[in-house]
Amino acid sequence: MNETGFLGRFIPPWARIVGQMQFDTYHIFTVDEHTIEAIRVLNAMERGELSEIAPVASDLVQHLQSRRSLYLAMLMHDIAKGRGGDHSEIGAELALEVGPTLGLTAEETETVSWLVLHHLILSQTAFKRDIDDPKTILDLADTIQSPERLRLLLILTVADMRAVSAKVWNGWKATLLRELYARVAEVLAGGLSTTERDVRVQRAKHAAAAMLSDWPQADLDHFLDLGYPGYWLSFDPETHLRHARLVREAEQRQAPLTVDTEPLPARAVTEVTVYCADHAGLFSQISGALAVAGASIVDARIHTMTNGMALDTFWIQDAAGGTFDAPHRLARLAVLIEQSLSGRLRVSVEIRKLSKALIGRRMRAIHVPPRVVIDNHASNTYTVLEVNGRDRPGLLHDVTAAISEQGLQISSAHVTTYGVRAVDVFYVKDVFGLKIENERKLTQLRDALLAALAPPEDEESPQPVPLPKRRRGAAVQIG
Repeated sequence: MNETGFLGRFIPPWARIVGQMQFDTYHIFTVDEHTIEAIRVLNAMERGELSEIAPVASDLVQHLQSRRSLYLAMLMHDIAKGRGGDHSEIGAELALEVGPTLGLTAEETETVSWLVLHHLILSQTAFKRDIDDPKTILDLADTIQSPERLRLLLILTVADMRAVSAKVWNGWKATLLRELYARVAEVLAGGLSTTERDVRVQRAKHAAAAMLSDWPQADLDHFLDLGYPGYWLSFDPETHLRHARLVREAEQRQAPLTVDTEPLPARAVTEVTVYCADHAGLFSQISGALAVAGASIVDARIHTMTNGMALDTFWIQDAAGGTFDAPHRLARLAVLIEQSLSGRLRVSVEIRKLSKALIGRRMRAIHVPPRVVIDNHASNTYTVLEVNGRDRPGLLHDVTAAISEQGLQISSAHVTTYGVRAVDVFYVKDVFGLKIENERKLTQLRDALLAALAPPEDEESPQPVPLPKRRRGAAVQIG
């Protein structure tokens, strides 16, 4: 239908996306090809072919009441790309025109329009926001409002991501989407009030206590008193159990530093836990060591315990997007973290060497405009920083070092990469535990982050050579 031109005649807005290129490094299809692939993925999901890859979405798709709306929303989710402005908003308006012409009811058409308008909201929230922050979940639930719409959004999001390219979908992103879906569904079912948060903390503590029933009561009480509420809401009972044993052993040995690694093949990540005395710049030092070790950080949680110790958790992958689990690499990783924290590893120098080795001449020519967004509304207690720039070894180290130099504390980090574009989000507060609201301070922070996003001098576009040559400073613009 597309190749013969029939689809463009049948749905006129479709004609404008036929053969339309997507100028980034992670879309491998034109807009029309991507959309048709997304329809194919959706159909495969209905047939149960993705039950192992996307079990929740594959189960939900069997019980929908709005199947026609879902398929038309999938067909139209990117139909307004290339028109200027927000393609989600323009596409939502087009859906209101197309729906009735295809015989959809007013209710079905409104659902299509809403889905097109919000088709990115789940992925943006899962990969850029702290889903352990109650406000994040409550704001999302307030937008979605309906359990059926939540189900439709999850299915559409999974199919959309699977249709971009093989590199965009992985086990870790699937895990984040499942967790986000479960928490919003809980709210829509009447949960997660302020008292519910307290109940969840107590539930987590009771679960930990049950798993540690063989411990002396004094040891158990000590561990249960170490974590603030955010800590207890951030991990499952099995992780709390690992942390309890790690902390107990570290205190018995009076070890200044403990590094624990736990490969999690089902999530396609390795969990790295670092327990040591908290200090300014700790996150930057650890992330720098992980970069030198060749690990890619996909998510992180930073927790300062009531005893002044830091219990920081990083989820990492190898360069291929798989579990970082080779024993010799894990051993080297632990050594590098120790060397970085003791000052014996020159992180910046080692990262510079990595950049030269891993980023080829062509990749250095790809320009990703740096961008810093500071949001004081996304969280009730933190200032949220969204940092966009070209990905490179050590970028997270440079950015978090800049944050620390501004006297800020990082509570959590959410790291996502789209091709060569890195999108890192940090929840931060000042030394007094407050949001950053002073305009002068915010300007300084933005300038410092933009400077950290800039590539090292020797990574910049190569100097011109004798004729024939490109004009000085020429680069490929990726918008």
